[in-house]
Amino acid sequence: MSLNICVAQLNLTVGDLAGNASKIIAASKDAYAKGARLVITPELSICGYPPEDLLLRPAFMAGCDEAVARVAAELADLQGLHVIVGHPTGTGVRGKSVSVQKRHNAASVLSEGRRIETYAKRELPNYQVFDERRYFAPGQGSCVFQVDDVSIGLLICEDAWFEEPAELAKEAGAEVLVVINASPWHVGKGAEREAQMRDRCLATGLPLVYAHCVGGQDEIVFEGRSFALDAQGDLMGRAASFVESSFFVEISKHISQFGGLDAAPPAIELVASIDPDRSAEADLWDALVLGVKDYVRKNGFPGALLGLSGGIDSALVLAIAVDALGKENVRAVMMPSPYTADISWIDAREMAARLQVRYDEHSILPMFEAFKGTLAGEFKGRAEDTTEENIQARIRGTLLMALSNKFGAIVLTTGNKSEMATGYCTLYGDMAGGFAVIKDLAKTTVFKLCQWRNENDPYGTGANPIPERIITRPPSAELRADQKDQDSLPPYDVLDAILERYMENDQSIEDIIAAGFDRDSVEKVTRLIKINEYKRRQAPPGIRVTHRSFGKDWRYPITSKFRA
Repeated sequence: MSLNICVAQLNLTVGDLAGNASKIIAASKDAYAKGARLVITPELSICGYPPEDLLLRPAFMAGCDEAVARVAAELADLQGLHVIVGHPTGTGVRGKSVSVQKRHNAASVLSEGRRIETYAKRELPNYQVFDERRYFAPGQGSCVFQVDDVSIGLLICEDAWFEEPAELAKEAGAEVLVVINASPWHVGKGAEREAQMRDRCLATGLPLVYAHCVGGQDEIVFEGRSFALDAQGDLMGRAASFVESSFFVEISKHISQFGGLDAAPPAIELVASIDPDRSAEADLWDALVLGVKDYVRKNGFPGALLGLSGGIDSALVLAIAVDALGKENVRAVMMPSPYTADISWIDAREMAARLQVRYDEHSILPMFEAFKGTLAGEFKGRAEDTTEENIQARIRGTLLMALSNKFGAIVLTTGNKSEMATGYCTLYGDMAGGFAVIKDLAKTTVFKLCQWRNENDPYGTGANPIPERIITRPPSAELRADQKDQDSLPPYDVLDAILERYMENDQSIEDIIAAGFDRDSVEKVTRLIKINEYKRRQAPPGIRVTHRSFGKDWRYPITSKFRA
C-alpha cells in the first residue's frame, strides 16, 4: 500500500487571510488531481509568519478561524483528502487582547469538511528573530492521525528540535513524522535543518517529511527546500529552494508476510525527487532577490530606484534589483558632487547600459553651494569636516525621496553591514530610503557576491553586469578630495573578521585579541559598534542573511554606560 503526499511549499503573505486560503485550496485541488491524499502546508499558513502583534487583535484571530473554515468547506467534496493547515487558535473579548494562556500556534487536519485533529505547538522558540512566548502558550500531548492506513505524527517546527514531542508521537503510533515549518533562512541554515532532522529520524527510527514555506516577509526570507528523510536519516527527496512549488513524496508501507508476536514492524519507503545542493553564493543571491521582490510586490510599490555612485555597493544593489523586479521597474540616478571621480561617471553609465535600466544624472553642486552659502555665517572660522561631507549625502537622500514621492517607486538604500556596524553612513543621507537590500552583508561578502554575479546569470537579465573596475578599485565615499574608506576604517578583511566574532558570535574583546587581532583595531571597531546604535535604530528594514543581523537579532540599548 502507498500514500502520495504533497508538500505545498507556498509563498504566503502575513495578514492576507483570503489570499492564503485561496492558495491552500488551489494547491490542494491540484495535488488531489495528481493523486495526493495528504497535503501539507507550512506553519501558520493561514495567516503567514510571523504575524507578530496582529495576534493581539481579536478580529485577526476571528478572521483566521473563518479562513480555516473556508478551506475545509471548499475542499469538502474531495473524498479521502487530508490537508494540514497552520493557524493560530484562541478566544477573546472584543476590544481586549487574547490571553497568552489561551492562544496557541496550532495546526489542524482537515478532511471532507471537518477538522479531525488540532495540535498545538509544544516548543516555543524565543531566540534570534523568534519571540513566540510573547504570543503563545505551549501545547501538550501529541497528534497522530491515519491517512490510507498510514499513521502520521504531526509536529510544528521547533517541536522537532527536541526529543520529547517526536517520542510522544511515536508512542502514540506514528509511523511517519510530518513537520510543518516557517523557519527564516540564513547562510547555511538548510544544511543545519537537514542535519537536525536526521538526528530526529535516528532517535525515533521513523521517516520524516519536512514542509517549509518560501518567500520574503519584511526582514526575513524563507527558502523552501522542503525535504524527506528515511528512518536512517538519509535524504530521499528535496524541493527546490527559493521558489513556490508542489513537492510530492510517495510513501510505501510494506508489511512482513510472517505473522506472530515477533513480526517486524511495517517497513516504510519514501520516493521523491532530489533538488541538488547549491553553492552558498547561489543561495545568498536568490535570498536577496526574493527579499527585494516580495517586499516591493507585497507592499504594492510599482518599482524601485536607487542612487548609483559608480561604487561597488550600489552596483550590487542595482544588479539584485534588476534580477528581482526586471529592468523596466528599476531606475538608477547618478548624483555627482565636486569630488566624484571621472571613472565613477564612466562606470555608472556603463553598468546602467549593461542592465538597460533608466539612468539619469543630476549634479548636486548647485545645492551643495547653496547649503554652504546659507551656513557660511554659522560656520565662519571653522574648517570643513564631516559636516560638509554629510550635507552632500543628505542632498542625495532628499533628491531620491522626492523622486520616490512623485513616482511611487521605493528607494533602495545601498549601505552594507560593515558600514552599519561602524557608523560609516549618514543619517538622512545614504541611509534615507525604504528598504536596505545589503544591510546584512559584510563588505568582503559584497566583493565576493559581485564577482559571483559577473560569472553567473541566474535570472537571464544579462551576464557580467558589473564593470570590473567597480570591483577592483579601492572603495571611497567620494565626499572629499582623495578620500578612501580605509582612511577611516581598518582594512575590510580585518574589520569584517572582528565584526563576525564580536557582533555575530558574541566573542569578547580579549578573546578576539588573543586570536591574533591588533588591540587598537579591535577596540576601535567594537567602540564604533557601540556608539552608532542610535544610527542603526533609524535605518530602514533590510534582508537578514546571517544568523545575527542588526534588527530583531540585535537588541542593545542606545543609552548605556557599559563598556567591556
